[in-house]
Amino acid sequence: MLVLEKNAMTEEIEQLVEKYGRSRSSLLPILQDIQRKHKYIPDFAQQEVARLLDIHPVEVYSVITFYSFLSTTPKGKYIVRLCRTIACDMQGKESVAKAIERELGIKFGQTTKDNKFTLEYANCVGMCDQGPAMIVNERVYTKLTPEKSRPNSKRIEVRCAMEKNERKGIVLFSEYKRGEAIKKALEKSREDILFELRESKLKGRGGAGFPTATKWNMVAAAKSDKKYIICNADEGEPGTFKDRVLLIEYPELVFDGMVIAGYTIGASEGIVYLRGEYEYMLKSLLDYLEAMRKDNLLGKNILGKDGFDFDITIRLGSGAYVCGEETALIESLEGNRGEARNRPPYPVNTGYMGKPTVVNNVETLASVPHIVLKGGEWFKKYGTDKSTGSKLFSVSGDCERPGVYELQWGTTINELLEIVGARDAKAVQVGGASGICIPKSQFDRSLAYEDAATGGSIMIFGENRNMLRVLKNFMEFFVEESCGQCTPCRIGNTKLLEGIEMIEKGEYTFGYINQLKELGQTMKVASKCGLGQSSPNAFISILENFKEEIFNGNGGRNGK
Repeated sequence: MLVLEKNAMTEEIEQLVEKYGRSRSSLLPILQDIQRKHKYIPDFAQQEVARLLDIHPVEVYSVITFYSFLSTTPKGKYIVRLCRTIACDMQGKESVAKAIERELGIKFGQTTKDNKFTLEYANCVGMCDQGPAMIVNERVYTKLTPEKSRPNSKRIEVRCAMEKNERKGIVLFSEYKRGEAIKKALEKSREDILFELRESKLKGRGGAGFPTATKWNMVAAAKSDKKYIICNADEGEPGTFKDRVLLIEYPELVFDGMVIAGYTIGASEGIVYLRGEYEYMLKSLLDYLEAMRKDNLLGKNILGKDGFDFDITIRLGSGAYVCGEETALIESLEGNRGEARNRPPYPVNTGYMGKPTVVNNVETLASVPHIVLKGGEWFKKYGTDKSTGSKLFSVSGDCERPGVYELQWGTTINELLEIVGARDAKAVQVGGASGICIPKSQFDRSLAYEDAATGGSIMIFGENRNMLRVLKNFMEFFVEESCGQCTPCRIGNTKLLEGIEMIEKGEYTFGYINQLKELGQTMKVASKCGLGQSSPNAFISILENFKEEIFNGNGGRNGK
């Protein structure tokens, strides 16, 4: 029987290798398919994958153990992943977690005796405006309550809120018809498109704010037989869910932007790196791409443009926040652990498969079709001189109307709070867990690159929120998500979390807390990638701006 099982496994893996190819870059999709079918990746499967891809078994094991959605030990038929980051925590995650544990008779990290359910925590599932949220296999469930979150073998009684909404905005949420910007772009020269991008002053919407025209121009000018455009759809930052809205409701903007980018830089292949938590939208995105091919918006000689061949594939992540960093994302696409590379060289020179590569955020690419249609001068009429255009803000927390809003850069925090109905806010976390926490006294600050910069996440905390608890949630996230590659991040985040726990117990000295703040500053300059460089931001800003609340002798034990 064992021989028959091994023969069947070998045949299955040979078919997967035939499907995805024998290159190292096929490793992650192959492992994902095995995990999806068997609920883990057996030792024999690891050996067979290694043999067929001509890599060492330890490399396969190393990749599996890096990603939280892959496992070397069996899991249940249904894998229940409850979001534990701050937005869901504020909306009652704890009571939902206890209800699920009681119903299943297991704790988090365990599997039921009948192997039907495995219960795990997840780090942000991109539903911060609809929490508490969880994912069961590839399905997402939102607005959970203890009464409606009791899994059993026949049903999962929860509410799934994935309906589309009527949205209005000056750029991204304005009217657009699929393909019209591609048609106009193909009537222009590549130089003309780059000129409009430069005029628009469009900067990367993922948070770094690098000028888009500069990045595209460097890849367009590079001498290479192959170039790539990668859409970074791995939005794992707690509090961020704008890319979810764009991909579900405005795929025409994202994919048309990729086609225009391919034409401009001379690429024939585009790749969307879609975070594993968004697998539920994969089929609709693939169907949409197929419709584009039928309309000759993808494929050979697009819209009759001789020699312009471009197509898009979608690759899934497997649960690793650090893969939002562009070089870690590229490593993941190439079949490796998602660990950041040393820079230089940069992806514009040596990117995916060693070729010149543009990596752009979903929102950045979605802005391009409107710029092509209406021009760079039109785009920069909005916003500020240094932060042009509009910005999507993912708003969650203590407000009446959480969701995704399109506002001009330069909007003040006070103005945003009024729009979303946040009447008793005492703090706003700008930029997600890795951003800065702004107190009420600074709500007149502008949301712009030159002031309160953000990739889009806005988390609102009301007067009754315990800011030490908020900070602890952030630091637990970073300790969990650090890839461990560099010492400042691996050890530093753990030390910062230990400091928070000491404050909770009242077992701290101000001298030691000041040393931890200095450690945070060191992490910012010494860490290898953006995770460790930005993870101390919340620690430093919350302890500084809310020191009276945190160090008032209560040890952080009061409040929600």
